Amino acid sequence: MSVTEFIHQDKEAKRFSFEVLPPLKGTGTAKLFADIDKLREFDPAYINITTHHSEFVYHELENGQFERRRIRRRPGTIAIAAAIQQRYQIPVQPHVICSGATIEDIEYELLDLQFLGINDLLLLRGDKAKEDSRFQPTPGGHAHTTDLMAQVKRFNEGYFADGTPIKNPGRPFDYGVACYPEKHEEAPNLEMDMQYLKQKQDLGAQYAVTQLFFDNEKYYAFVEKARQMGITIPIIPGIKPMAKLSQLTVVPKTFHCDIPEPLAKEVVKCKTDEDAKQLGIEWTTQQCKDLYAHGVHNIHFYTVSAVDSVAEIVKRLVVRG
Repeated sequence: MSVTEFIHQDKEAKRFSFEVLPPLKGTGTAKLFADIDKLREFDPAYINITTHHSEFVYHELENGQFERRRIRRRPGTIAIAAAIQQRYQIPVQPHVICSGATIEDIEYELLDLQFLGINDLLLLRGDKAKEDSRFQPTPGGHAHTTDLMAQVKRFNEGYFADGTPIKNPGRPFDYGVACYPEKHEEAPNLEMDMQYLKQKQDLGAQYAVTQLFFDNEKYYAFVEKARQMGITIPIIPGIKPMAKLSQLTVVPKTFHCDIPEPLAKEVVKCKTDEDAKQLGIEWTTQQCKDLYAHGVHNIHFYTVSAVDSVAEIVKRLVVRG
């Protein structure tokens, strides 16, 4: 069953999915599979696999000078997606991004994914490179998610990026996109940001997954406004439990989302990271129960540094297919 079919499946069911990172290069897959093992018993609808831009590192030479090299610390999104699908028989959804990739690179990714029978994608612009002050398109690549979507749409229609017909087009890709209940950091306002989401729907996006948030009211208001603007695709809430004291200040800065005052007041009472972790479990459990009570039937969890917390939350929710 495809990710899209899961999302449109029985709306009475309470389902969840989760995101994982490919391992750092050289570290192997043991920890990744151990993390997945903690969640698979609860029957996840699908597993999402991130991908990342390359970055510059400085390598010291024998003469004491430094050479700047570009590396990817987490390669292998497509390989990891294939390994997860084969090992667990769970649908996978790799990220395909503009950042750090040329149009030709993306075309090869699509071909590899098609060969592997992986037909569900999350299409994203991707983050800016760490050394850049703002997003810089890769030479020969795309500047916007909508450009990437147009390429995938054209591929689905049976054409390579240069216009050459594909002799055997194969099964078309399904794809979702990201959205931001509290506005993308680069958007001038929420209304314009939502107009971009409408464009993504018009280009064939079949669902959207939100950036993480802690205040459900902002999600409900976002969905209501989206429906008023003619955005009809499912909007899946993206959730991540707070797991460390430092996240009180780090999360709002990194993900551009507010910490609700009731949660912030409780976090400052925490003395240890374990206190913060338990608070995160309690808050997120109630947050998810409220979402399900409001008719949401798919919740997406961001698990980085929070796998154990997510496993405990899902266990409390008794999410079963």
